[in-house]
Amino acid sequence: MQPQQETFTREQVRALYDRPLLPLLDEARRVHLQHHPDNEVQLCTLLSVKTGGCAEDCGYCSQSSHHETKVNAEKMLDVDEVLASARRAKEIGSTRFCMGWAWREVKDGPAFERILTMVKGVKELGLEACVTAGMLTDTQAARLKEAGLDAYNHNLDTSRENYRSIIKTRTYDDRLRTIDNVRKAGITVCSGGIIGIGESANDRCEMLRTLANLSPQPESVPINALVAIEGTPLANMPPVDPLDLVRMIAVARILMPKARVRLSAGRTSLTREAQMMCMYAGANSIFYGDTLLTTPNPEEADDLELIRAAGLNAMPPQVEGAPTTHTAAE
Repeated sequence: MQPQQETFTREQVRALYDRPLLPLLDEARRVHLQHHPDNEVQLCTLLSVKTGGCAEDCGYCSQSSHHETKVNAEKMLDVDEVLASARRAKEIGSTRFCMGWAWREVKDGPAFERILTMVKGVKELGLEACVTAGMLTDTQAARLKEAGLDAYNHNLDTSRENYRSIIKTRTYDDRLRTIDNVRKAGITVCSGGIIGIGESANDRCEMLRTLANLSPQPESVPINALVAIEGTPLANMPPVDPLDLVRMIAVARILMPKARVRLSAGRTSLTREAQMMCMYAGANSIFYGDTLLTTPNPEEADDLELIRAAGLNAMPPQVEGAPTTHTAAE
């Protein structure tokens, strides 16, 4: 019989978050080493398959049709373009290929059929396949599972209490419902949040507590720092303190010991030392490639140098045959 999963209280999570940073990092590192290789980081590539024109009003997003940004609505990429990008991702050492659609929700029809074809194609290349495309029904989730989808990303973004100040076009329960549909279909859950969007420390803790209290916990937890984009309601938010990002990753690692914690958006504003602290705190995945949907990301060469300097190895591909380890020196 599986041991019953611990349910965390608000007070427990806030006490953890408020620990002095160095003891917090020591604890996070101890937990990390119990559940993960100490020198491995997964490289993931994220491609925007359908850019702009989204009906949601997320205050941080350049792709919302509610905001006047430099991102214009574009047609969905065709299957060949997406699979060419996936091949390139594999060539540079990524083992997970994530595909994003700027949609409020997935709708049945030709576009959804193309998603299924793309997922099958990515899997045939020997890559993990992840999709993020908004709200999803249980039937759609089942079809994605049948196509071979490994993970579906649907971030909570922030706490339930703070959610309405950031997004008004859907509810927190809409988000949780999609996550539940994904879980019931047997697809792994990728869900995290963003800091720097005007939230309080309690909001940060509540977001992590909500994720940690899901049963089972998410297998993948991206932690993002806001990339302030001109034309969005959050364009003038102050930069995130890098140590706040380190703290969030450490708390996420302790609360969700088996999850792959992903150091996601906002890395271009971090020094390599700050990124190494995030990895020490338990981040064992980065998004790899020069663009994260529509926001900048570090250059590939810079990331390989970061991995080398930190003494890490890129996670080898999980495909048939003997695995090959990609190191920063390759």
